[in-house]
Amino acid sequence: MTITDLIGGIFLLQQLQQVLAMNEEERQVYMQAHEEQLLTNMVKHIGDPSSTLRDQTNYRLFVELLSANYWTAERLRPLTMQLIDDEHLFLHIQDREATEAVFTRSFSALWLTALLHADAQLRFLQADDLTVIFQEVARYFIRERDVRGYIDEEQGWAHSMAHVADLCVASIRHPQFEVRYAPMILQGVKDAFWKGSVYIDDEEERFVKVIEALIAIDFPEEILIEWVEQVFDKLEVYVYEAGYTKDWFKARSNIMHFMKTMYFAVKFSNKYEQLRAVTSILIQKWMKI
Repeated sequence: MTITDLIGGIFLLQQLQQVLAMNEEERQVYMQAHEEQLLTNMVKHIGDPSSTLRDQTNYRLFVELLSANYWTAERLRPLTMQLIDDEHLFLHIQDREATEAVFTRSFSALWLTALLHADAQLRFLQADDLTVIFQEVARYFIRERDVRGYIDEEQGWAHSMAHVADLCVASIRHPQFEVRYAPMILQGVKDAFWKGSVYIDDEEERFVKVIEALIAIDFPEEILIEWVEQVFDKLEVYVYEAGYTKDWFKARSNIMHFMKTMYFAVKFSNKYEQLRAVTSILIQKWMKI
């Protein structure tokens, strides 16, 4: 981060805090005069490494303004499409080292989640837009490698894997979602178990929400059963090819935590009894390893 960015972040923090402190009438007057400039600066600092600016202030104000309909459909559509580009959702996605770019990717996903929820009501996105968004969301789930949750007191939460799971849930719940996008999302969940780390911040619960969302739209049970079997099959194939490595044990921990959580989520839904039965059998099998 450059000195210019740092100074800009400090100025923006003060500006956002002022807007957050305004009453509704004051905020309306302010937005009429500064709407475009404010949003441009907010997007510029969407992934600021400071948790105070990025999370507690910038994201909070964005959600408040979005919920109160301060931005028109004409402004929200280009904003949504901007956030799925290589400078936001996919910023430095190819980097293997953990960098601050994860904050931009992760919070672009978080903003997109809010925007999809808003579009479900306001319909500011076109059908072609949604096709691209659903595809890119699934692609991002597969490609994200930074699985860090809480970083430290200054930087706060990265939590990209949890945020992309939330984004997938928002996609599935969108009225225009089509089941043809579901296999890529399920691939993203499966790949998430094999990213070289054991999740410790309840990410598996967010992954299960993806399955719950699919169940809620009556996604075929037989496909989910086949997917569960494939998740466990990969454990067996990996052992045959590479043995009991550290990566295998980490993946097994992630899978078992996920499957146990999913079992009870499916049970509480009172649906898909066969899926629950198959999951139970496989959990019991792999608990013995």
